[in-house]
Amino acid sequence: MAERSFKAEVEDLRLGAGQTFTGEGILAITKALLENGVGYVGGYQGAPISHLMDVLADAQDLLGELGVRFEANANEAAAAAMLAASVHYPIRGAVTFKGSVGVNVASDALANLSSSGVTGGALIIVGEDYGEGSSIMQERTHPFAMKSQFWLLDPRPNLPSIVKAVSDGFELSEASNTPVMLMVRIRSCHVTGSFQTRDNQRPQLSVRDALSNPRSDFARVVLPPMSFAHEQDKVKNRWPAAEKFIIDRGLNEQFGPKDANFGIVVQGGMYNGVVRALQRLGLADIYGASQVPIYVLNVTYPLISSEFLQFCEGKDHVLVIEEGQPEFIETQLGSFLYRAGSSVKLHGKGLFPQAGEYTGAVMLEAVTGFLKTAAPAMLAAVVRAPNQDRPQVPDLSKTVPIRPPGFCTGCPERPIFAAMKLVEKELGKHQIAADIGCHLFASLPPFEIGGATMGYGLGPAANAAFDGGGARRPVAIIGDGGFWHNGLSSSFTNMAFNKSDGVAIVVDNYYSAATGGQDVMSSRADNATKATKNPIAKALHGIGINWVRQIDRTYDVAKMRDTIREALTTDAPGPRVIVASSECMLNKQRREKPLRAAAIKEGRRVDVPRFGVDEAVCTGDHACIRLSGCPSLSLKKLDDPLRDDPVASIDQSCVGCGNCGEVADAAVLCPSFYRADVVHNPSAWEVRMAAFRARVIGWLQRRRDAKRLVFGGAE
Repeated sequence: MAERSFKAEVEDLRLGAGQTFTGEGILAITKALLENGVGYVGGYQGAPISHLMDVLADAQDLLGELGVRFEANANEAAAAAMLAASVHYPIRGAVTFKGSVGVNVASDALANLSSSGVTGGALIIVGEDYGEGSSIMQERTHPFAMKSQFWLLDPRPNLPSIVKAVSDGFELSEASNTPVMLMVRIRSCHVTGSFQTRDNQRPQLSVRDALSNPRSDFARVVLPPMSFAHEQDKVKNRWPAAEKFIIDRGLNEQFGPKDANFGIVVQGGMYNGVVRALQRLGLADIYGASQVPIYVLNVTYPLISSEFLQFCEGKDHVLVIEEGQPEFIETQLGSFLYRAGSSVKLHGKGLFPQAGEYTGAVMLEAVTGFLKTAAPAMLAAVVRAPNQDRPQVPDLSKTVPIRPPGFCTGCPERPIFAAMKLVEKELGKHQIAADIGCHLFASLPPFEIGGATMGYGLGPAANAAFDGGGARRPVAIIGDGGFWHNGLSSSFTNMAFNKSDGVAIVVDNYYSAATGGQDVMSSRADNATKATKNPIAKALHGIGINWVRQIDRTYDVAKMRDTIREALTTDAPGPRVIVASSECMLNKQRREKPLRAAAIKEGRRVDVPRFGVDEAVCTGDHACIRLSGCPSLSLKKLDDPLRDDPVASIDQSCVGCGNCGEVADAAVLCPSFYRADVVHNPSAWEVRMAAFRARVIGWLQRRRDAKRLVFGGAE
């Protein structure tokens, strides 16, 4: 169950020639794939590109009508391997996954693909989010494109440019027999706009047709001596063909005047930021018409020396805007100038920071600094020589605490780590390795469980060096998404083969929750197009791991604690794996809330559990907060002058999971938590009984108050 359904929007993918499509960039990419006769599509979800997989999943009926094969791949490497279909056959194929992280996983398949080359157009759509906050690591896709020779497109972030880039990408790939990467930044993925559509096209050669007439050519196999010929082919044939295509089709763009003695070179994806900075300086209008020459690199690799040198003719200063480090583009453009004997002064890093996101403020400051040198007369006097300094923005990092990601309210993973903390309090601190996924948040307060993470599905493998029979067993945390992505084939077979003495906890929340709630092999939902309901425990037994414990309710903190303790202390040989299963609360709420709302609207009786804290009983030790960290738990200051410590309080965001009470009871018996069921559409009898109870309780309260000594104020 993905976090968002595109069933309604998918109908717009049927629009024909001359009609107007309006929507998000991700939907526009899907439409462009269909318009360009794609034969097969695959991928793996990951921000900011996750929704593209969700769109494709919701559009399977349409894909089937057009004869397009769609596959939700197990990981990025499996997705990239799909493009093998375009090596021998003139079939257009596309795969999609997260930028640098996904490229790292897929690198083996991608490198082989680039070496052999392709016959049909091969497009890799990568969601780039350098500096945007959704990637675990800050890397760029650019160096991989350079290393393995993939042509890299980075279109301007508007729908017509993105749609054109899909078409250009396929044609460029076919013209140069080289796979092409289409880089769409987070803003391109979610930008809204419109474009004129074309008719969807069936693939000229479908995968079904290819199966009826198999082809092979050993010259395409990546083995010596063929691989040596591939390298020569890249340099002598593919590269010149790509450059000719880029020039002839005018894939890169130029805006602004032709005769200025300065200019700006910018990656296509950064174009909007540049124009906005120029607008604020009064050098561009609201439509983007610029008074500054701009050379837009919609193709960031390969760079075209002839185009760039032509742009530099008559110029003294050129600013290169390249987000991220190191400065690959700036260095290569500088090399072009050096070899041409040009005296053009190249600016870039220095005005811009070496690393980090180029926000609006960063862009404005750097462009202003460049124009002060290159064209000061174009700037307003107040910009050239301000009479007063700009107000200093305080360094809020010194006073405002960081806000790292955390678990959702009611997350079933919280009790797992609470149980681990209780075990560590008893047995001592353990070496714990983490994996990629929601459970990685446990490395942050209040749990601080899990250290380094080395890649998706590699949590248990990261502990292999510690698995040598020490005083305490190492523990690894991995999610169900990571388990099926790479964990089973790498981490757990590694543990089984090497007779590991370690412990692994598989956090099974029924979905690939961190990427949007997509189904995985072990999901317990019915899926018409995918094989679900495959138990993780069964897969573990299949590779020879015998000590496996299945827990179907993680909120039972005491049971979780006892099972973890058993795993860490048992004498049973071999790896020990705990599969801790409970449905992702976010997905559960997405599924249940509409059903509950419909039932209430229809007048049916509905119970909604709510938890609370009895203020008179709570001692204020806050163990529930320390061991839970739930956002619905907070502190409440009482008016009672005899009680200094604030008590725990539960707000209305509570989803009724009961974890706070379970945690408190497991740590030390806490009677202050209570459960109350909010009844919608109660029966007449329930209404009368509620009124009766209220009268009885009110009478008891008045009777108690009458016996108390009350100090009145002075009249």
